[in-house]
Amino acid sequence: MTAQLITGQAEFEDLCRRIREAGLVAFDTEFVSDQSWRPELGLLQLATSTETAAVDPLEVRDLSPWWELMGDGDTTVVVHGGQAEVRFCLVLADIRPQKLVDVQIAEGLRSRSYPLSYANLVRRVTRKNVRGRETRTDWLRRPLSDRQVHYALEDVRHVLSIWDTQRRDLNRRGRLEWSEAEFTRLINESVVDLKLEPWRRLPGIHRMTPRELAVAAEVAHWREQEARSRNIPARRVLRDDLVIDLVRRQPQSREDVLATRDMNRGNFKRGAASIVECVNRAMAMPEDQLPQPPPPAEPERGQDEETLGKLLSLALANRCAEEDVALPLVGTARDLRQLVRMHVNGEKIDPPPKLTEGWRAEVCGKLLVDVLDGRISVRVADPESPSPLRFEPA
Repeated sequence: MTAQLITGQAEFEDLCRRIREAGLVAFDTEFVSDQSWRPELGLLQLATSTETAAVDPLEVRDLSPWWELMGDGDTTVVVHGGQAEVRFCLVLADIRPQKLVDVQIAEGLRSRSYPLSYANLVRRVTRKNVRGRETRTDWLRRPLSDRQVHYALEDVRHVLSIWDTQRRDLNRRGRLEWSEAEFTRLINESVVDLKLEPWRRLPGIHRMTPRELAVAAEVAHWREQEARSRNIPARRVLRDDLVIDLVRRQPQSREDVLATRDMNRGNFKRGAASIVECVNRAMAMPEDQLPQPPPPAEPERGQDEETLGKLLSLALANRCAEEDVALPLVGTARDLRQLVRMHVNGEKIDPPPKLTEGWRAEVCGKLLVDVLDGRISVRVADPESPSPLRFEPA
């Protein structure tokens, strides 16, 4: 397998043509996220069965041939923990990835290990050892050393062989459709998250009044625009906790804005006048135009819901051990409480609890509902077993 660092546009487009012919490629990125408004690409790593290549995006300015490959529906792109790679495709090219595979998710559908680091996944599936990630490398600094490029390419070198093993095993178990559903979920969640308005990312917004939400929306929008124009992270324009403080105080003058101690720092003081304008716009907004609080992430829990949730968690953990599938991938404590509220309390949950749909319902849906309906008894069958409990018809 050959390896190379690509810095020329024509060379890059030739690589994309070879990838299109191969139809299957491993993909990873190196980026820096703490210096700019949005994470900045420092390197792309690609691997087919016959070659590995690193692409320098600071030299190769037009990456559209690659993003088009991700969205063409013909090329299978294999990643590990690929949230960042999906977001780059969506943000930089406005293209939705199509045939995406995530080997971290796939491993959780054939074992109880999720999420596994890349090094641990390589060791488990291929019995080979690779080093950990270069977490302290500045991937925007040039020139890149041969050692940096070599280490970066390690992140894609074993991905296709891992997926080949996983794919065959998942197919044997009848779980390939499960994996495809989860890969689609990964993309869908990224699409939804990117469309979220900046103010909706602030903590505690479900406890704000409509007028406070209007202030939050105005200040958050200004902060985002300022961060974008200066190409710095939004938190360096104004931290979340200071936005919340402004929402509560609703200052009417520059002096009011600076009344909070932390606001007197130079990088925050420069926006005081603009913040007053934001507050004034929000305070002048007609009542019928005010944003409404979103529903809380989770309503206040009753004691019965808490107890039933714990009971279901035992059943779910035991079933995941029986089926050899990762519990964190199947469902969380919040998912279980949603099921209790829907099935026991008759609440309408929109969207429906994950545990009632798709492959999750196949794995554990009926069991959990039967537990809630009192149709199941439980006993300790084998204390030495990974799944020591038996849930049986009462």
